[in-house]
Amino acid sequence: MNNPKKLRFAILGCGFWAKYQLPAWLELEGIEIVALYNRDLDKAQELALQYNIPHCYEDAEELFKNEQLDFVDIITNVETHEYFTLMAAKYGIPVITQKPMANSLWAAKRMLDTCNKCNVPLFIHEGFRWQAPIRRLKEVMDNGIIGQPFKARVSFSSAFPVFVNQPFLADLEKFIITDIGSHILDVCRFLFGEAESLYCLTQTINKKIKGEDVANIFMKMQSGLHCIAEMSYSSILEKEAFPQTLILVEGNDGSVQLTHDFLLKITTKKGTTSSIIKPILYKWLDPAYSVVHSSIVDCNRNLLQAIQGTGKAETTGEDNFKTVKLVWAAYDSARENKVIILKDYENVLNMKIEDSIKYNGKHDGLVNT
Repeated sequence: MNNPKKLRFAILGCGFWAKYQLPAWLELEGIEIVALYNRDLDKAQELALQYNIPHCYEDAEELFKNEQLDFVDIITNVETHEYFTLMAAKYGIPVITQKPMANSLWAAKRMLDTCNKCNVPLFIHEGFRWQAPIRRLKEVMDNGIIGQPFKARVSFSSAFPVFVNQPFLADLEKFIITDIGSHILDVCRFLFGEAESLYCLTQTINKKIKGEDVANIFMKMQSGLHCIAEMSYSSILEKEAFPQTLILVEGNDGSVQLTHDFLLKITTKKGTTSSIIKPILYKWLDPAYSVVHSSIVDCNRNLLQAIQGTGKAETTGEDNFKTVKLVWAAYDSARENKVIILKDYENVLNMKIEDSIKYNGKHDGLVNT
């Protein structure tokens, strides 16, 4: 039997995350990376030399013109996600782009609408839901061990100096909800379904950064479950949790808790059982980011199966757009100090862009960037 043809792909962006995204792809079979793009060509060439990648470009348009591609992985700054996604759509190339999907709700909608119009698959690389401990917690819930969940807390609170290796984060006008919040809100959707309403409060504790570094979001899910999503990069705690997401879910028959060091505890009237759900420690990952970097492989595998036609992707553009709506609804709630009803966002998105801006000139998510 002949070996199936390998899918050819390119990576756009050779910064911090590409150094982990690229080797994560190489853990999978059936693909071949043929080109890199970066506006600083030296960075692309350095990465290409390390992994024996044949072609480098400092002009993305030239890459699309010259290379025969089956998909592209966009790992550039969020401000450029729309630009490169629309470029790939023009050439009919399936798109994977890193989270957050876009730097505004309307930009994300343009990406989704354009790819749909061009019949180009759009996927968002959203890895947190693929972390091994979170997948196991979901299995416990789905198995009915704790009964019907009615309350939950999903927490990412840390004092980790994230600005050291990603200094650009300090310059973001909107920081923690777009950065970590994109992950945490997606985890909430993965575990508990869609939200009906939300209320958000934010703070900036670190005065050296531009955006908010603390956010607390209270959601009522469509199931009736109450969910608190909390995130902070200014929390000096007894035990540093970074980069773990800590979760407590309460049901009418018990509770399940994911706590420090990947410890999963299940409590029912019969007592408590516990197990440790560790990530796979690949040689290329940074131990400080182990559970995050390990999940990249599982997320890539899921997206690759969709591109190959052998499986269904969880984090399509259409699905992740629901997370994007939560992100920008949270900013609107914090700014206006009010509860946001999510169905109202559907009404705004159905407006023409001029009408939506007139509807609320300061509506964060609908700025036409």
